[in-house]
Amino acid sequence: MFTFVRRSAAAVLISVALIVPALAQDWREQYPELTIGISSGENETDAIARNEPYADYLSRELGVPVKIVRGTDYAAVIEAMRSGHVQIASVGPAAYALARKIMGEAIAPVAITLDGDGNRGYYSVIAVRADSRYQSLEDIKGQSFAFADPNSTSGYAVPSYYLSTELGTNADEYFSDVAFSGGHEQSVIGLVNGTFEAVATHWRNETAGNIQTMEKKGLIEKGAVRIIWTSPVIPNTPVMILTGLPQELQDEFKTALMAFPTKDPEGFAAYTRGESSGYVEAKHEDYLDVIAITEHNAEDRRRNAAN
Repeated sequence: MFTFVRRSAAAVLISVALIVPALAQDWREQYPELTIGISSGENETDAIARNEPYADYLSRELGVPVKIVRGTDYAAVIEAMRSGHVQIASVGPAAYALARKIMGEAIAPVAITLDGDGNRGYYSVIAVRADSRYQSLEDIKGQSFAFADPNSTSGYAVPSYYLSTELGTNADEYFSDVAFSGGHEQSVIGLVNGTFEAVATHWRNETAGNIQTMEKKGLIEKGAVRIIWTSPVIPNTPVMILTGLPQELQDEFKTALMAFPTKDPEGFAAYTRGESSGYVEAKHEDYLDVIAITEHNAEDRRRNAAN
């Protein structure tokens, strides 16, 4: 009897040893390719090119091809996640709030980027042409204005919230004409070209932000625009993942993501334009204030529509 038990135990150990490597590969059999969704304020060509080092690094680390797809807007990326066509995504905080509203705990933030100084946040700004007479929000009352995207944090949610809570109004009442430009670059180009008198976009510090990036790329002349309003700090964009994915996949992705700055510093610098020092772990609670802002804005829209 004892001998039989010992042989059985040995057989079990051998079987487990053979099975464990197979189990470790299970998620790759189920997901032979991973897709990451992005929605960037950049034009599509630049956005895809900038994300290539990110996809290449993850492909090497995870052992499956990783491809980047760019949604036409934030809502398109969220819909792609909801349908399962995208497993991982980087979208703004307000878009995360929308995704959480639609998908609940089927998604979760994995990490948040740090800027070059180790800060976890950025800002919404309202900009005007540098040669204009406008110096404050009061000065642009009754002028034409552009938001970036309805699901953009800095390009819509935060400035809308400020208009409502601090000025007691809304964009349609405050400005003569309000448009959604389709993206942050489009907003600033429209501003410089005279289509809009003021626009909302994102800004990080004196050297980093949408305006500075556009200057570096030659899309606008340096000093062509001027900031007249800056919001309180906004938590940085989260990297979010479908929580229904195999846990091994989630764990390996998180490990690879956190190691990106040290394992592939050149790729990481290209991906982040040299404006980030790395990642820290993110949690849903980091975005509760942004969620409250988006809910406030939605209630404002419902109330205004009813009136």
